[in-house]
Amino acid sequence: MKSFGKPPQGERLERLHELPMWDGERLRNIHPVLPGLRDPAAPRPTLRDFFCGDENRTPPAPLPARDPRSGWARKPASGLRATWLGHSTVLLEIDGFRVLTDPVWGQRASPFTLLGPRRFQPVPIGLRELPPIDAVVISHDHYDHLDYPTIRALAKSKVPFVTSLGVGAHLESWGIAPSRITELVWWQSHRVPGTGLTVTAAPSQHFSGRGLKDRNQTLWSSMVMAGDRHRVFFSGDTGLTTEYEAIRDRLGPFDLVMLEVGAFHPSWGDIHLGPANALAAHRLLGGGVLMPVHWGTFALATHAWDEPVEDLLKLADPLGVGLFLPRLGQPAEPAEHREVESWWRHGEPVGQRPAAEAEPEPALAERVRGQLPWPLD
Repeated sequence: MKSFGKPPQGERLERLHELPMWDGERLRNIHPVLPGLRDPAAPRPTLRDFFCGDENRTPPAPLPARDPRSGWARKPASGLRATWLGHSTVLLEIDGFRVLTDPVWGQRASPFTLLGPRRFQPVPIGLRELPPIDAVVISHDHYDHLDYPTIRALAKSKVPFVTSLGVGAHLESWGIAPSRITELVWWQSHRVPGTGLTVTAAPSQHFSGRGLKDRNQTLWSSMVMAGDRHRVFFSGDTGLTTEYEAIRDRLGPFDLVMLEVGAFHPSWGDIHLGPANALAAHRLLGGGVLMPVHWGTFALATHAWDEPVEDLLKLADPLGVGLFLPRLGQPAEPAEHREVESWWRHGEPVGQRPAAEAEPEPALAERVRGQLPWPLD
């Protein structure tokens, strides 16, 4: 079970113990939860609900996708370009340098090969076909953001990693040399050597852990990537917090704001945004072009697969929010201000729809119940 990773030890653990968030046993969110975010009366979905959901949780056909290589061959005219590769994986081109966020090429957001949320469709391009990357940025250690097979593949390269404190223990255990890993605490910045890129970790309201025994033993963060001319905010996973005002004042303004909109549920509304709270977070961050991420790839809650983006469209239009919704694999520049195209409503039948998940065997379900955190992200 190498995919579970390794817990922080030694100097890493000592640094974690020094954080104001450390309560003597684990990290915790210290910012007060805003009223109304979590409904204490809403029952959490059971594992049966989660693993055996209805057909609306999966697209009827693979979503349309493009091969981004021809677009990447041309420099972005504005200096800033984003290519959404699924879920929270985005290739950012910022002032001549490339950053890859939360790279996940694995088939499941799970430590298991036969059980757990499965991709709706493949990543538009293989890892080996990516252009040279200047930095990989990882927000936290959940399976849909920190993927064992992807990290093992990237270990063969020389790309540096910038992540939240404690996550480096997983990376090292999977073959990333310590010299390639930089771990940040909130408000700490790192200039990527040989580039004009600066990565800064900032607050988020979430949790961490890849199993029941390592709950909140590593830090979770939002991330800001800045070049000489452009700044990009990436939420990672988070609930709504007024700390976004401090992020705006200290690290903004932002040319592109990437906010998670999927995997929401009333019972865990304090640790995920969902569409409505994503718009509230966008306002607190000072606006900027809004790119929704964390949707359209895995079924990580019980809502319909397209509910996050459809609700966002309904809520955002009256507010005049500048939504940025390029299709999978499409290199696009936020400065172009394109009209939103509802491309996800027209799935291209380029392959067979994945077979419905079978109900898990009792023994395997018990294994999952006894080893994984809940919710999964």
